Amino acid sequence: MSTSTTPTGRLWGVEDVSDYLGVPVKTLYQWRHQGYGPKSRRVGRYIRYSPREVVAWFEQLDDAN
Repeated sequence: MSTSTTPTGRLWGVEDVSDYLGVPVKTLYQWRHQGYGPKSRRVGRYIRYSPREVVAWFEQLDDAN
């Protein structure tokens, strides 16, 4: 089992990450295009995120931003 997956193995889609971060889906696509935001991967035609990586990315953000 990869260390970047959840215990259940479920990856998050853009809607899941949008809900978690409280940002619009469109913002996630813009961030991805700009190389900003949590690491994402393309799985076929879908964008998927590891929940652990999303949480780690969020927690490392500087409070000053």
